[in-house]
Amino acid sequence: MNGILIVDKPEGWTSHDVVAKLRGALKEKRIGHGGTLDPMATGVLPLFVGRGTRAVEFMEAADKEYEAGLRLGIVTNTQDTTGLVLEERAVNVSEEDIKAALLSFLGESEQLPPLYSAIKVKGKKLYEYARAGKDVERSPRKIYISRAEPLGWQGEEYRFRIVCSKGTYIRTICHDLGEKLGCGAAMSYLRRTRAGAYSINEALSLEKIIEAAEKGQAERLLRKVDSLFSEYPPLRLDSGRERICRNGGSFSADDIKDGTYRLYNQGSEFLALAKAEKGLIKIIKSFYEV
Repeated sequence: MNGILIVDKPEGWTSHDVVAKLRGALKEKRIGHGGTLDPMATGVLPLFVGRGTRAVEFMEAADKEYEAGLRLGIVTNTQDTTGLVLEERAVNVSEEDIKAALLSFLGESEQLPPLYSAIKVKGKKLYEYARAGKDVERSPRKIYISRAEPLGWQGEEYRFRIVCSKGTYIRTICHDLGEKLGCGAAMSYLRRTRAGAYSINEALSLEKIIEAAEKGQAERLLRKVDSLFSEYPPLRLDSGRERICRNGGSFSADDIKDGTYRLYNQGSEFLALAKAEKGLIKIIKSFYEV
């Protein structure tokens, strides 16, 4: 069983919980996910199955889209509403103030990761320091926000949509928004609506996947690994070039424009992701069956 499952992660589950559950249901040990979601978050969690696990690194690096909820007037130790409230502040901001603050995050910036996170410092995860009551120096990381869309009030929280680069913490965006507004804020809702090429409309519930597995039909739900690279054009190889590709070698291709390509053999088997540069094609990652 090889491919990609697009799961709609339920609230209250860790990403590892989902992986463990489906390892049992699918009877497949080789399953990995392409980007952690906090337990309170829901939405698109791509799982890579079998030989598909070779593609995990590409999903981890892909942009993600989220819909988030902002609770104004509080500051918590986890930067979301599951944490301990450290401060309560008066809220005297307009919707226009919120919109302006949100849009100010567009582009490249540096983000200080939250103390309650799995980033490692000196061999330990940050949340281990936090739970032990120890502060530790954290290094800011570059992030890029390509889209920020205000959605308006929904009950007591303000909703917005955001498209961001790898490693962006939406909890921290919410916290920093609160500091920018002067009233404090914490993330009250998070749903990942897109990860790389996959949208929430394609995501399947755990129940549906498990039901299909019990009927021996789970393989029908798998997306092909090459669907992850749909933005790149395909390139079909003749038998000679296919042989070189399978041996991990590079080959000349003077007639091919520079860029990234999906390589296939004449039988339409996806072989590899490759880069063409100055008339030479080099393999980035191979995906063919050994």
